[in-house]
Amino acid sequence: MVEGVSSEQMLPALGTGILFAVLIGVAEWIHVLRVRRIGRLAFGPSQKPASWARAVPLVRSVAGGMLAGGLVLLMMLKPMSHRKDGIEVTFDKLKHVVLVLDVSPSMRLQDAGPEKEMSRLRRAREVMESYFQRVPMNEFRITVIAVYTDAFPVVEDTKDAAVVRNILNDLPMHFAFVPGETDLFSGIKKAAEVAKGWRPRSTTVILVADGDTVPSTGMPRMPASVADVLVVGVGDPNKGTFINGHNSRQDVSALRQISARLKGTYHNGNEKHLSSALIERLTKGMEAESKFTLTAREVALILIAVSLFILTIIPAGLHYLGTQWQPGVRKMQQNAQNPATSGNSVEEVAVNV
Repeated sequence: MVEGVSSEQMLPALGTGILFAVLIGVAEWIHVLRVRRIGRLAFGPSQKPASWARAVPLVRSVAGGMLAGGLVLLMMLKPMSHRKDGIEVTFDKLKHVVLVLDVSPSMRLQDAGPEKEMSRLRRAREVMESYFQRVPMNEFRITVIAVYTDAFPVVEDTKDAAVVRNILNDLPMHFAFVPGETDLFSGIKKAAEVAKGWRPRSTTVILVADGDTVPSTGMPRMPASVADVLVVGVGDPNKGTFINGHNSRQDVSALRQISARLKGTYHNGNEKHLSSALIERLTKGMEAESKFTLTAREVALILIAVSLFILTIIPAGLHYLGTQWQPGVRKMQQNAQNPATSGNSVEEVAVNV
């Protein structure tokens, strides 16, 4: 399947290729007629080249047409714009990341990180910044959903990582909610609604939280656009901190249960960043069902490369394998038992060929 080529580009390239193939074919035919006149000198008594060499005029004509058509097609394509963060991708190739961020007051407790001295929200920012630095951001659009007692999108489909960084920078978003118990299911449900209309397997949902009470029913169903779900836990999973009359710590069992029910992956991000192997798996998971396609530029380059290879290898093939006729003088060894050479063990006979 070829993408990115229109009839306005294909027709001139195809016409040029056919024209050049015809012209080269005529020249090859004239060359064949001239070679036939000296067939005995070139190919010996048979006056014919090797069997495969008889197809060379046709092959060389087709290769010349491919080269001309490929060059014309490459010339007519719009130049690609290369940027610092990579090549700009088309809208239908974009991937999406939906970040469901727990912004409840417990996320401001300072028991996260390797030294247990930073807030859980700040640790979430560090983990996500490490993730964004290791993925090609020009291919991704980011949606952030804040969740506490309810859930609502803070930013949708942005390509600016600075906007996401500002949201994760201890922004007190919990004041926008009615105080109460954290409802992570509402954030997951909102993520499923946001991603519903996107391309199949083009989205990764990342839930960053310190835990929640998980009901036995009511888990939202992810749409076909979601390729994978990653649950990242922050906060000390062993030692809790009192807030609002209860002991708060990272509820590993609850987060693992959420990831299992969503058929996703749980990662304890309190001390370690996301591994490169995990990020690579998540990124490739969004391409698992993508069909193999060729762009017009790739087709043009393939035509040029194949035709140049054929045109380069033909002269060497004709020189070494074009005929078995070997003109000149060579030496033969004659068997000593030959009556004509009795009395000599081996006699070198010069044979005029």
